Amino acid sequence: MKKLINSKERMPDDMIDGFVAAYPGIVARGQNPRVVCRAHPKDRDAKVTLLIGNGCGHEPIAMGFVGSGLLDANVVGDVFAAPSPDLILEGIREVTGKAGAVLLISRHEGDVINGNAAAMMAEDENLSVQPLLMYDDISSAPKGSEDERRGAAGTIFVYKILGAAAETGMRLDDLVTLGEDVRSRTRTLAAAVAPGISPLTGAPMFSLPDDEIYIGMGVHGEPGVGRRKVGPVRDLVAFMLSELLEDRPIAPNTPTVVLVNGSGGTTQMELLTVFNEVAQGLEKLNIPRVSPMIGSFSTTQEMAGFSISLLTPTPQMLDLWQAPQSTPNFPAIHKGTRA
Repeated sequence: MKKLINSKERMPDDMIDGFVAAYPGIVARGQNPRVVCRAHPKDRDAKVTLLIGNGCGHEPIAMGFVGSGLLDANVVGDVFAAPSPDLILEGIREVTGKAGAVLLISRHEGDVINGNAAAMMAEDENLSVQPLLMYDDISSAPKGSEDERRGAAGTIFVYKILGAAAETGMRLDDLVTLGEDVRSRTRTLAAAVAPGISPLTGAPMFSLPDDEIYIGMGVHGEPGVGRRKVGPVRDLVAFMLSELLEDRPIAPNTPTVVLVNGSGGTTQMELLTVFNEVAQGLEKLNIPRVSPMIGSFSTTQEMAGFSISLLTPTPQMLDLWQAPQSTPNFPAIHKGTRA
């Protein structure tokens, strides 16, 4: 597949150049060109900052979530490759003041190793940084081994809720505790219809017969846990919803936030159809849905597919989820509950 690039070596930097040029009132480059920061940060001695380092190729996450009410910085690695500890440390130095920082880490091997190393290096420089590991993909480890699971689209709940909480002045330890609680209340399961093409190799990330769908495909094309034949989407969604609720049951009358995330090559028409099936499935179980988010936010190039994430928020979490923000790519979250 053709890719609109200048060179493989310049892909991340050309992308960041375009991003900063497009949103100059919201984001800016840091001293290191791979660090994207808020253009108008709040007082870092009074507000805990929130940042993450991750490989590019999954946009708009996480670069598109930098701005007021969400991330203070994103440290951008190469395509599908975690930034080095030294690069993450530069991002930490850029945004961390006396109030400290939360370093979000989506649980993938390179991200965990490099993120934790950067946090330790920051502590050696007397910077108060606490890493927060994020994971939610039920297909990647069995029930009871949640801390071994991969990070997937449900980590978006952590980004938004902690970003809003930090904006209110919440302290560092309380933010980490809140993030852990959001994580414990989140579950995600994905399905892939067709592979994305690696911009590095030009090759498909996996192979899949035309009449099959992968269940549990990871954000880097990691293998799923099973396959299903192509059929009506209502059957696929019903299966995925039952798996999510088996892993973490939701009692009737428990307000639940639904995130339907496209993998990059799935149309909004398809995603809304998926959401409709999720909504009907929850309605049959008397589970009210509130403030959904539907679109392609955590992507894998043009991989076709989607994921379903469910969060059962506390009232505080729901208020923070609905709080206003100003970022290039995070949508407005609408209030209102539907039984």
